[in-house]
Parts: sequence; C-alpha cells; structure tokens
Amino acid sequence: MRLEREVLGKQREIALALTCLLADGHLLLEDLPGLGKTRLAAGLAAAFGGDFQRVQGTPDLLPSDVTGSVVFGRDTDVVRLLDPAARREDLPLRRGPVFTNILLCDELNRTPPRTQSALLEAMEERQVTIFSHTFALPDPFLVIATQNPVDLDGTYRLPEAQLDRFLMRFALGRPDTATLGRILTELGPERRTDRRSAARPVADVSPPELLQMIRYCYSLPAAAPVREYVTALIEATDPDRDRAVRLGASPRAALALLAAARARAAATGAEYVAIDHVRAVAVPVLAHRIVLRDPPPEHVSTAQDAYVTELLRRVETPKRIAA
Repeated sequence: MRLEREVLGKQREIALALTCLLADGHLLLEDLPGLGKTRLAAGLAAAFGGDFQRVQGTPDLLPSDVTGSVVFGRDTDVVRLLDPAARREDLPLRRGPVFTNILLCDELNRTPPRTQSALLEAMEERQVTIFSHTFALPDPFLVIATQNPVDLDGTYRLPEAQLDRFLMRFALGRPDTATLGRILTELGPERRTDRRSAARPVADVSPPELLQMIRYCYSLPAAAPVREYVTALIEATDPDRDRAVRLGASPRAALALLAAARARAAATGAEYVAIDHVRAVAVPVLAHRIVLRDPPPEHVSTAQDAYVTELLRRVETPKRIAA
C-alpha cells in the first residue's frame, strides 16, 4: 500500500485514517511536530486522486483565507453581492483552499476562534457561505487538522463544538528504533529530491469510486444488538450517570461511532457490523468528545483515551450477542 510507504511503521494509524475517510468524516491529529502528519494527509489525497490543499494556522489567519472572498474591483456591484437571488456564477469570487477534496489545517489551534468557526459550516454541511451566497464543496470532502499538544503559547483551545465535528482524533506517536532506521534509509534521500518535478503517481481509486465505497459502507446492516451497544456506550457517558464526566457524548457521537464501525467492517471484508468493529474505533471516535471533571492539566487527551478504554471494559455486551 502506498500509504505504508509514505508513513512507515504506522499500519494501525493508517487503517484508522482510511476508516475515517470511508466513513465520510474529518480527522484530528494531535501530536508533536515531525512525526508524519502532513505526509499522511498528502498520501490520502494521492491515494484516490483527489485535490489537496494546505492551510498553515497562524494567529493572523482570516476566515476569507480559508473560504475565499469576493474580489472587489471598479465594476463590482456591492448591492448585487448582498442579494441572495443574484446569479452565483457571475460573482467575482476567489475560491479559498477549502474548495478541495482533502484540506490539511496545520496547527489549527493557532488560528483565532473566528477563523476556526469558518470551518464549522464546511465540515458539517459541506458548503460555505460568502456574501449571502452558498457554494457547495467538492465531494468527497475531508478535513485533516493537526495540533501540537505541548507548545500552547499563542494558541486557542478548540471548543467542544469544533471537536465534535471531527469523526476521529488520534496521535501518530513516535517511531520505534527499527522504524526510525527505515526512515533514515528510505526517506532520507527525498530531502535532496525535487519532488515537485516528479510525475504524480497514479491513484489507487478515483473520487467517484471513493464515493461508491462510502455509500457501500453506509449500506452495511447493523443489527439491533449492535445499535443497543452503541446506545449503551453513549448513555454511560451521561454526567448524571458518571460523576467523573462534565460533558458526555452527544447523539452526533452515536452516529459517528456507528458510521466508523460500518467503515471498519467494510475495510475488513465483513458483510455486517459486529460489536468488535464498534470497539475497534470507540477510542478515536469518542475520547475527544468527552470532557472530564478533573483531568490532568497536561495530559487531557491521555485521560480521555483511558476513560473510553475503561468504558469499553465496563459496559456489558448485549446478551443476544454474548450468548
């Protein structure tokens, strides 16, 4: 697989990223610099021949730097721009990098809240609104955002509403000794290679084929016991049931968990969703949606992951499945 050659020694993380893509969701990578987050995002775009754009998060990044804006000129009719009934194709629009298949928002938490909010409509409704005019985004559309969990100077914490838009969150982690040796041997020479002049590799699938794969994933049946198990996991995070939780998982989290489980089942060749598929994706899907009351200040993500791991041990499997 091409991604395994791009991001060495990260088969589990690559599988999760592909699952997120097949589930038609967005991905948040929370990890230190230099561990391959950008390579993973670019590799996903190249794997299915989609367009790829990158936005570098900075404190002065404006919403229009992401969504685009209208180009004002001598003949620009401002009144017509504010008229929703005006013809959109006649607008002097400069499309921003959000008009792509895969958008990498590097260090998203360094952008101010106003710019972060510009992505909310795009991530949830797959459209952007500019001067009262709504423009559909390409399909498929996937946002991969990164944030550094250590260097917090000059950053803005992602609000819960923003985090809830991401289907998954996980970390790539540091490579082991053997993998680091492979990186030095196989990827080191690329530092002196003019990659821009190289021919673009042939994609494994095209965007229309990817859309068919996404539709197939959503068509996989999930029996009543599987849906009951998803419901039990979500309800177990209710603050009224668990005093360790300040904010539990929402109904959107339940839909995301089932969608990810369907994609996981399809990726493994299964013809239906099983409990094991739900459990395999529960931590990256649920952990970032749960706010604990007293998490360690510098290890919030680790505490959230540990909570969901313990939740999987605590919540019983439906008897019709267990039997």
